[in-house]
Amino acid sequence: MPAWLTSLSRFLIILTMVVGQLGLIIPIFPGNVVIWGAALVYGILFGFGKLGGILFAIISLLMLAAVTADNLLMGAKAREKGAAWSSIIAALAAGVVFTFVFPPIGGLIAAPLILYLMEFRRIGESQQATEIVKALMLGLGLSFVARFLLGLLMIGLWGAWAYWG
Repeated sequence: MPAWLTSLSRFLIILTMVVGQLGLIIPIFPGNVVIWGAALVYGILFGFGKLGGILFAIISLLMLAAVTADNLLMGAKAREKGAAWSSIIAALAAGVVFTFVFPPIGGLIAAPLILYLMEFRRIGESQQATEIVKALMLGLGLSFVARFLLGLLMIGLWGAWAYWG
């Protein structure tokens, strides 16, 4: 591969990773998957090698952790406040569906609304249902922090791979 094409390829991979990282600000944007995809493309273009294979495996595990962070942290926080599993699952399902029906904020509106309505119907108390929704939103904030930090770690590992690999 000519030097200019190598440089251009690396620049585009870095740019894609930065877009993935910044895209994490938007809750529905799969920034960690974008970062992982850029690392995969790097491996395909420039070779994995022993170090690259190990680091890519770690990057893959971090990506899987990041994609599950939303559901785990949001559901765990709502459950801590007493939400029923059926309400949590319905809220997360509504979040996914309405993210595609009314992007980009449909899921952000639907998930807490469904959770509130189901919990209010179940327990009959607005204050308790509101506390459960607040816990869900706290879980969303924590998941953003987790996904953002995992994204930085993924980019750092790729940087080590690109430098030493």
